[in-house]
Amino acid sequence: MPARIGKYTTRLDRSPSVVSFASVVSKKESEGPLGACFDVVNQDTAFGEKTWEKAESRMQETAVQKALEKGGLSAGDIDYIFAGDLLNQCISSTYGIRATGIPFFGLFGACSTMAEGLALSGLFVEGKLAERAMAATSSHFCSAERQFRFPLEYGGQRTPTSQWTVTGAGAAIVGEKGQPPYLRHVCIGTIEDMGVTDMNNMGAAMAPAAAATFSRFFEDTHTSPENYDLILTGDLGKVGSELLGKLLREKGYNLEGRHNDCGLMIYDLEHQDVGAGGSGCGCSASVLCSAILTRIREGALREVLFAATGALMSPTSVQQGESIPGIAHLVHISSQPEGGC
Repeated sequence: MPARIGKYTTRLDRSPSVVSFASVVSKKESEGPLGACFDVVNQDTAFGEKTWEKAESRMQETAVQKALEKGGLSAGDIDYIFAGDLLNQCISSTYGIRATGIPFFGLFGACSTMAEGLALSGLFVEGKLAERAMAATSSHFCSAERQFRFPLEYGGQRTPTSQWTVTGAGAAIVGEKGQPPYLRHVCIGTIEDMGVTDMNNMGAAMAPAAAATFSRFFEDTHTSPENYDLILTGDLGKVGSELLGKLLREKGYNLEGRHNDCGLMIYDLEHQDVGAGGSGCGCSASVLCSAILTRIREGALREVLFAATGALMSPTSVQQGESIPGIAHLVHISSQPEGGC
């Protein structure tokens, strides 16, 4: 059964496995450093659909079906699916998953959704509430721009701190302990708000939440960054990653040489026009469900902390001048079912 460690962290003593995972991206993402790692690449950003929103739903549906296919499973083998996205009422997930018949928990954690869904999947399997559970999420550059910023036809200028919403999706199936990767701990974040109001600087809004979650996890588990091969954030981008390092140094933790960010990994910042890096629910989902989980399964990575970060705002709250709250959920993923950290 799950065991609480300290106030924020839960140890998964039965070490559920990520039994299958899949990623879906579009053309721009395939041209980045991880292009060869993704399961499905569609050169048409519309994915054959008539609207950007339908395209995003199609991506999430494809990621779910690909994860099932890779695991030799059917929708009937999944007890619950935890899914969400950036769009109002999480319509990408609702319409993308409706035909599967899988019992559905709709999540909104903004760009932290993949870590939130993975954590909940692990907890449900650990607590024997499910034999298999799935986490899925997606984002699309064009659907996000339409909702949060301007119509694409407007051609607005982007600030240097802004990030490029990834057109991508990821899905991961969690089941009983079998083969790596194994889920070893989860640490659920709290809402942190440092008063940032600039929606073009999400990294600064989310970094304090990531710093809070990491420091609490280290305190609860009596570990330090040196115990992990990779400390991976969801999509702080260049600005947020630098701020995270500064905030954790002030708390006595040095991430140097161990930290990377999905928003920095998926694009080539020097040769692709993406501002401070990638963002969106599909950013951390597609990176995790391709390169990262594969490397853990192969043993190239042994101990990984995956903390996806989210900005919990809406277009309405920003237009009303509200600050942007942030959150970060953490999952400790390991190549070993026990021992180590």
